[in-house]
Amino acid sequence: MSRPTVILGVTGSIAAYKAADLASKLVRDALEVHVVMTAAAERFITPLTLQTLSRNEVVCASSAQRPDWKPVHIDLADRASLLLIAPASANIIAELALGLAGHPLAEIALATRAPILIAPAMNGNMWNHPATVQNVDTLKSRGVRFCGPADGLLACGYEGTGRLAETTDILAAVHQVLAL
Repeated sequence: MSRPTVILGVTGSIAAYKAADLASKLVRDALEVHVVMTAAAERFITPLTLQTLSRNEVVCASSAQRPDWKPVHIDLADRASLLLIAPASANIIAELALGLAGHPLAEIALATRAPILIAPAMNGNMWNHPATVQNVDTLKSRGVRFCGPADGLLACGYEGTGRLAETTDILAAVHQVLAL
C-alpha cells in the first residue's frame, strides 16, 4: 500500500520557518511529502532545508522545469492526496480565490482534485480585511478547508488573529482530512 502524498505549499511569511518542523513531522507520520515554494517563501527559508527534511526535491517558482515530458505541477497535482498550504499568505489566498496560476503552487491548486487545506499566517488587519474575508469565503464555498489562523503576538508586533496555527493543530487537521 502506498503512503498518502502531501504537497506542502510554503508561501512568503515569517512563519515559513515553521514549515521545516511541519515537513519533518509529516515525514515522521509516514507521509510522502513534496514541498512547493513560492518565490517569496525562498526569502524566508531555503529550499535545501525543506528538501533535506522532506527527502524529496523541492519545487521552486524559479526552477519548476523537469527533464521529462510531464509538467511538474501536473505530476504533483495528480499524485496529491492532500494539498496543504502552510503558511498561506493573503496573496496566495487571493490568487486561489481568483483562479490565478502564475507559479507552480497556484498551478497545482488549480490542477489537483485532492482536498486543499490552508493554514493562514498574516497580520490581523490583513486577515480581517473585507477582501481577504471574501476570498476565504469563496474558497470555503469550493470545499477548501482552513486551519487557523490563531490568536497571539504577531511577528509585526501586533496582538490579535493572524498567527500560523500550531504545528500540532495543522497535523491533526491533516490526519482528519486524510482520515488517518
